Amino acid sequence: MAQFPKKITDDPYAAATLIRRLVMEQGVVYWRRYLVAFTLMAVAAGATACATYVLGQVINQAYVDKNIPGIAMFSGITVLLLFIKGVATYGHMVILTKISNAILATNQRQLFAKLMRESVGFFSERHSSEFLARLTAGAKSITDVLNMLVNAVGRDLLMLLAMIGVMVWQDPLMSFIGLVAVPPAMLVLRKLVKRIKGLAFNQFTGTADIMETMQESLQGIRTVKAFTLEDTMQKRIDENIAIVERNANKMARVANRSNPLMEMLGGFAVAGCLMYGGYAVVALNATPGAFFSFMTAFLMATEPAKRLARLNIDLNSQLVGARMLLEIIDSPASEHADDDKPALKLSDARIELRDVSFSYRANETILNRMSFTAEPGTVTALVGPSGGGKSTVLALLLRFYEVTQGDIVIDGQSIGAVSRRSLRAQTAYVGQDVYLFRDTIRSNIAFGKPGASEDEIIEAAKAACAHDFIMSFPLGYDTPVGEHGTQLSGGQRQRIAVARALIRNAPIILLDEATAALDSESEKQVQEAIEHLCRNRTTIVIAHRLHTIMHADSILVVEGGEIVEQGRHDELLSRSGRYASFFRLQHHDSGALAPISATA
Repeated sequence: MAQFPKKITDDPYAAATLIRRLVMEQGVVYWRRYLVAFTLMAVAAGATACATYVLGQVINQAYVDKNIPGIAMFSGITVLLLFIKGVATYGHMVILTKISNAILATNQRQLFAKLMRESVGFFSERHSSEFLARLTAGAKSITDVLNMLVNAVGRDLLMLLAMIGVMVWQDPLMSFIGLVAVPPAMLVLRKLVKRIKGLAFNQFTGTADIMETMQESLQGIRTVKAFTLEDTMQKRIDENIAIVERNANKMARVANRSNPLMEMLGGFAVAGCLMYGGYAVVALNATPGAFFSFMTAFLMATEPAKRLARLNIDLNSQLVGARMLLEIIDSPASEHADDDKPALKLSDARIELRDVSFSYRANETILNRMSFTAEPGTVTALVGPSGGGKSTVLALLLRFYEVTQGDIVIDGQSIGAVSRRSLRAQTAYVGQDVYLFRDTIRSNIAFGKPGASEDEIIEAAKAACAHDFIMSFPLGYDTPVGEHGTQLSGGQRQRIAVARALIRNAPIILLDEATAALDSESEKQVQEAIEHLCRNRTTIVIAHRLHTIMHADSILVVEGGEIVEQGRHDELLSRSGRYASFFRLQHHDSGALAPISATA
């Protein structure tokens, strides 16, 4: 079959396509403001052109006519014109800055909203620093691209045309001499664009690597200090910074490679104009004012001309960042919106897994046709070796992932047929690694129920055995918890998490080793809080410390993604199977703490 050549429109992120998209989707929204800005730019360009013309008249009044009143008049007109230019420049810069800020904020909101629609699996494959880089650099690149385009058309092009107008008015032939440097300059710049694209992409990824190392080092500062990894992390970030520095130096060399040639070509043009202009004044009786006005306009035209000549290079450098942002926004959401599905309606909160199979990756089975029922108002415990699939069960119940085969049913309703929001709204989750937001204790508890009253927050904290230690702080419930809750101990963080789950008042409770990382005293306090949480609710709990689930209504031993044993504590011990083996290994801890009880 014949192969047709690819068109530029085949790539949705090609430079021309991307520029057109940014203009049509984001720039046009503010067209009224842009129109005002363009008008002010035109006023500034016109005032500048008039000023260069008037300067020639000042020279003529001084050197030809010897007219002092004329000098004063034209000098005053020059001041007025430059003042008008200053006011117009201020106005369009403020307008463009406000538009840029609005577009930047819109893109940041849009990216964050898109990330909130992604599944847990989407984030497990990427580092969070990548999104920070896309959020900051990418969003700013879009505003920079639009600003470049607006300034190129409204400021530089209008200014260049105005200056060329003055030049042609004063001397058409000398104007032609001044423009001979343009074609060779454009040919040189065209060759640099492709090289700039690759360097800009490397610069973006290198910056993301620096952010990644910085973020991991600061968030894991305890581990860094404990294992004396300061030199290791310093070496890693030094390498990242060195790569970015080398790439930035390459970009500087490539981006500015055209400057010497352009300056040389511009020098020839200036020299040609000076020679011809001087000859015209001496031999052809041209007025010195016309010559001075022409040279002023010519010199003032060089800067906008240089910026326009470099526009392609600068645009392609910034378009890389814009592409990084839009690729995330444009990609299909991995967690498709399903608010149009019916809401989950609970009566008893009976949970059933029916032949559920699941794999994170192909040919790697995590759950293999697992089936069990968690009866209403009871505690169902999942125990067994790490990697057996216990946490995956909770992730599927919360629909962080979708089952590969089988079904999960709550009160006869498949959770895949109801909206995620309604499912998660009726579920409270407490994990081993508690995440607290950098806010106050009050706010972290209230996250379980937005809009909760002060009485509800305090009641939840008391039920979670957290009120006493909270009130021991000078600021009480207004105490900041620090990043990730580092201002609190492990037991305190867990009890705040339990209070957050309690205030939710959800009929389904999911606990993932909520006491595994605690000392005995903290564990006892958290266990007491968890008993309040589980009372009269359907609870599924994952536990490694078997003494904490001895009184569970049903204990499931999970190995290799399958349930190998099921029963109550005494029944499983009498069978002398896998559970009994696990229990004997932990026997010295079995009576130390009170277990979770469904009827506590």
